[in-house]
Amino acid sequence: EWAPTKGYSAGMVATGRQLFIAGQIGWDAQQNFHSDDLIEQFSQALDNVCAVLKAAGGEARYLTEMTVFVTDLAGYRARYRELGPIWRERLGRHYPAMALIGVSGLVEPRALVEIQARAVLPL
Repeated sequence: EWAPTKGYSAGMVATGRQLFIAGQIGWDAQQNFHSDDLIEQFSQALDNVCAVLKAAGGEARYLTEMTVFVTDLAGYRARYRELGPIWRERLGRHYPAMALIGVSGLVEPRALVEIQARAVLPL
C-alpha cells in the first residue's frame, strides 16, 4: 500500500556476498579534488562508488543501499534535477534503498558530498 518512490527504492531483497563500500567523496583516485561544485563532486563520488563495485566484480544492479551525506542540503535540493543525468549515465534506472543526510561537515574539509554504499554480489 506504499506510494511509489521516485529516485530510490523503499527496500530491496538480495541473496549473495555482501560488499560494503566505504564513504566515497568527490576526489579522484590520487585524492585530488578537481571541483568545489556540489554536482561535480557528487558525480566523482558516484564514479568512485562504481569503481569499488567494479573492482569487487560487481555492477550497478547489485547495489542495494546508499547513504548520501551532503554539507549543503539547501544547495542539494535546489540542484536535485541536475543529478538525474549523472545517475542514469552510471546506474541506469537502478535505484537502491537510499537515505540523504545533511551534515555540518565531512572529514576532508573540501568535500561537499560523501556516498556510502552496500551491494550484494552473486554467489
